[in-house]
Amino acid sequence: MIRVMLADDMLMLRRALVSLLELEEDLQVVGEAGDGDQVVPVALETLPDVAVLDIDMPGIDGIRAAERLSRELPSCRTIILTSLGRPGNLRRALEAKVSGFLLKDTDPTRLAAAIRQVVAGEQVVDPQLALATLQADSNPLSARETEVLRLAARGLDAPEIARKLFLSPGTVRNYLTTVVTKLNARNRMDAVRIAQEAGWL
Repeated sequence: MIRVMLADDMLMLRRALVSLLELEEDLQVVGEAGDGDQVVPVALETLPDVAVLDIDMPGIDGIRAAERLSRELPSCRTIILTSLGRPGNLRRALEAKVSGFLLKDTDPTRLAAAIRQVVAGEQVVDPQLALATLQADSNPLSARETEVLRLAARGLDAPEIARKLFLSPGTVRNYLTTVVTKLNARNRMDAVRIAQEAGWL
């Protein structure tokens, strides 16, 4: 029996997935989470073989949750589900050692097959998304610039970002200016929009 955990903030969708997966004789849903911050605690309590995580959740996103999960519970494989097939998200997921990356409109039988595949040690990626990722531009921002922009996207100003990252406000402003220039953005919020649409945040 393959033990599965599901994380999605949309309760109706999560319950529908539970019902569909439990129709499979070899799959058992052992845990559910409604936001990214619950993923690791629920997984440590229920010890799933596979965690199926929505990418966009309150708290930390599915990719960052998968990253934490790989450290805290290395035996658990992760599959990311997304409604937005952004190439940057796939790159981030692969860097986080995610085992699967599928679109939310995937047929439930395909998801069940993907769960079995990742348990067997395979990697499963939506083929159209893989092709789009190969054709897309890579993220021009450094890890630190991405981190600064991610906090700016949450509405933090330069002094707040500086406190969180143990930098000076001047350094944060310099990072944000560099980000705006690199992305050919009109301003900080335009840079956030460009980076989010590309899946870099």
